[in-house]
Amino acid sequence: MKTKSVQKVATKRTMYYGKADVFVYRTYAKPLKGIREIPESSFRGRSNIIFGMDIQVAIKGNAFLSSFTEGDNTQVVATDSMKNFILRHAGDYTGATMEGFLEFVSKEFLQKYPHIEAVTMSGQQFPFNEVEIPTESGFAPSELVFRQGLVEQPSASVQVERTADDQYEVIEQTSGVKGLRLIKVKGSSFYGYIKDEYTTLPESFDRPLFIYLDINWHYEDTDDAKGDQPDQYVCAEQVAHIAQTLFHQEDSPSIQNLIYKIGLRVLKRFPQLAEISFVSNNRTWETIVEEVSYSADGKVFTDPRPPYGFQGFSVTKEDLALAEAEEEK
Repeated sequence: MKTKSVQKVATKRTMYYGKADVFVYRTYAKPLKGIREIPESSFRGRSNIIFGMDIQVAIKGNAFLSSFTEGDNTQVVATDSMKNFILRHAGDYTGATMEGFLEFVSKEFLQKYPHIEAVTMSGQQFPFNEVEIPTESGFAPSELVFRQGLVEQPSASVQVERTADDQYEVIEQTSGVKGLRLIKVKGSSFYGYIKDEYTTLPESFDRPLFIYLDINWHYEDTDDAKGDQPDQYVCAEQVAHIAQTLFHQEDSPSIQNLIYKIGLRVLKRFPQLAEISFVSNNRTWETIVEEVSYSADGKVFTDPRPPYGFQGFSVTKEDLALAEAEEEK
């Protein structure tokens, strides 16, 4: 009776384990070509001469309950083995995107270990950009030397579960770009908010605005995330370029309004997406000197004090349809 009771509760409990910071560097992966071109971005694909990722994997299944409750490791796949499994299969992957790789390895886990019920994998991709080298006809990208971008990174996650007929199904898939840091020195404002006995923030009609931004998106069809049809794949670089273009173009009254407009533009450019969501931080600098002698527009700033504002928001295709209907009126 005791064992049955524990097993019944196990179906509802949180139970998983895994490995994080699995750094994968694969050279000469399949290039990402043939992506949809958009006016906000000059990005045309990735050579994938270096395909670098930081991956986290977690596995789930009731077979692991005894390892927690009884210390029985007979069904445990060591996390070091998980690391090696991911690294070895990086050589077998024939696709061009991190999303595709995460799904590929997740399904391989389920095929190798029948007692695993679900695999959740996430990753951040390391962009490696060709350095420019001098040639007889000018500067050209090197095919041998790259520099790594450390702040702005494509991201993705996938959850694959075993089905009743022992097949594999993608339950959830997310793509994104993390670590955007954008500063606009003029052309942003913030005013008209509630003013009461707690208000000390002065209104601003033209301020510098420094934001940290993470953006995630979901496809209507999760197969599009794998990049097998490149014109249906949405590149993190293009979404980042849309964000910076809108930041440049819009005289935004708030971060909230800015991310809403970015969301609308991304969904307009990529109708294969169902939703786009944002997590943003306000890291606007503190003004120290209002006027400097060299330039009428010049000022001196420093980093803000530790408390910072943040926003979370999602934009859907329904939002886009409503916005387009308003424009037509």
